[in-house]
Amino acid sequence: MTDLSWLTARPIAHRGYHDMNRTRWENTLPAFDAAMARHFAIECDVHLTADGVPVVFHDDDLLRLAGRDGYVWQRTAAEMAALSIGGTGDHAPTLSEMLGRVAGRVPLVIELKGIPGHDDGLVAKVAELLRAYRGPAAIMSFDHWLIRRFPTEAAGIPAGLTACGQKPSEIEAHFSMLGNGISFVSYGVFDLPNPFIRFVRDKLSMPVITWTVRKPAEVAQTRAEADQMTFEGFDPDA
Repeated sequence: MTDLSWLTARPIAHRGYHDMNRTRWENTLPAFDAAMARHFAIECDVHLTADGVPVVFHDDDLLRLAGRDGYVWQRTAAEMAALSIGGTGDHAPTLSEMLGRVAGRVPLVIELKGIPGHDDGLVAKVAELLRAYRGPAAIMSFDHWLIRRFPTEAAGIPAGLTACGQKPSEIEAHFSMLGNGISFVSYGVFDLPNPFIRFVRDKLSMPVITWTVRKPAEVAQTRAEADQMTFEGFDPDA
């Protein structure tokens, strides 16, 4: 089994170490710089642009973060770079730009955001960048159709399932993903404990990280039921 001790060694800053989008916005280079300065691992989100470039951006649409109508998949990478995030001087970096900035200094956990009909090539292009990257990095996704591509298009790259839920149908769907070569799970802290997480930790010895931890009770829940937290809004070292 691949050694993923780096994945759980330090708290993971959700979309970088932002300040809840007051002046230092999520998924921007300043948020990643702030995480690195504190030696936190970094979680980020990646979409595919109209010209097939992985870009670091969370939402499907542009309104909340860039104040514009439309969707990421409708814009080229150059057009995305020209947008102001939250009215600041910062932009949505390409994944290549972000990797160049981090340069292996802290671990990366990259969530692939699937848009049916507009994400062909996303897994392969992210994998291509990571194969050339010199540093600890993993991919993960909520989207089962992307996860099914991981074994062929991202072979050799640590890959995980992002998930939540406690209903039997949800738990069953999560179990169905175990045949796709995943090596860790990122689970909603608000849905712990559950049989799926107990199984992957106890029977498969897979690391489990939680999302998104914001309160002391969620820190305690992570410590009891998982191996590390993805956090925002506070400093876990304080």
